[in-house]
Amino acid sequence: MDQPSGRSFMQVLCEKYSPENFPYRRGPGMGVHVPATPQGSPMKDRLNLPSVLVLNSCGITCAGDEKEIAAFCAHVSELDLSDNRLEDWHERATLFILLLYSSLRSPAEPLVSKIVSNVPQLEFLNLSSNPLNLSVLERTCAGSFSGVRKLVLNNSKASWETVHTILQELPDLEELFLCLNDYETVSCPSICCPSLKLLHITDNNLQDWTEIRKLGVMFPSLDTLVLANNHVNAIDEPDDSLARLFPNLRSISLHKAGLRSWEDIDKLNSFPKLEEVRLLGIPLLQPYTTEERRKLVIARLPSVSKLNGSVVTDGEREDSERFFIRYFVDVPQEEVPFR
Repeated sequence: MDQPSGRSFMQVLCEKYSPENFPYRRGPGMGVHVPATPQGSPMKDRLNLPSVLVLNSCGITCAGDEKEIAAFCAHVSELDLSDNRLEDWHERATLFILLLYSSLRSPAEPLVSKIVSNVPQLEFLNLSSNPLNLSVLERTCAGSFSGVRKLVLNNSKASWETVHTILQELPDLEELFLCLNDYETVSCPSICCPSLKLLHITDNNLQDWTEIRKLGVMFPSLDTLVLANNHVNAIDEPDDSLARLFPNLRSISLHKAGLRSWEDIDKLNSFPKLEEVRLLGIPLLQPYTTEERRKLVIARLPSVSKLNGSVVTDGEREDSERFFIRYFVDVPQEEVPFR
């Protein structure tokens, strides 16, 4: 189905959250009644606005009336604008600055020149499937996102330059989603982002470990790294270097990576805090049965407590290690794994 013709954020907001379409429900977090706007507003008598606004696939191209946005959206904490037509960073920044201000400055004062240094309300922002590559993001505009803790830029084709600009202005960013952006390389910024804990960068084309290691430099506090569907061909890094690059990594997904060597699996033991691993669909494990795959991997990763989403019990680990010993009992000594 085709998207509707270009509309403003406020127009879509009024339509979706009017009393007829979004009845008010009492209770914590359910929403707030907002009084009617000035004469001439397209709004109904009242809007029932929750703190979480979902306005995806609505054909939004611009912000709309600035005073109405400031009056109606000061309480918003989560905003989903995925799959719209937001092509211009100036327009987007104006929209988000208005969302984050509880009152407007002088109308003559350029909004995008003001950097929001502390934004406690808007914490989650989804801009997926908007063509973010069609304009340049200036740091003054990026400042409008400064309070965001979770940012989703999937399928936006955002350049690394744009990502770097955003990271400089988001001191509290904890989760970042960069999937489906056609990345073949990783570009390191001049400064790192120590606040980031979770990175989803699936379904790109990052095959060389020399690119993946840059993520450790960029995000030294990384707890969860999701690399699924990137066809990473090897973990080509000394053990001590892996420990320095990813000292806090607790979970990694290498689903459908291109790993073909057991040495790559053994390398995972070099991450000092690793507890959870996903390794489905890698070439190395294709010749083995389902039982063999799981037991051989568990035996090689003594510190991992969850594999492919399933908890590794003490009994399963003991069974896997016994299986591992029997599996290699008749193998020539030079082919027996160190483990």
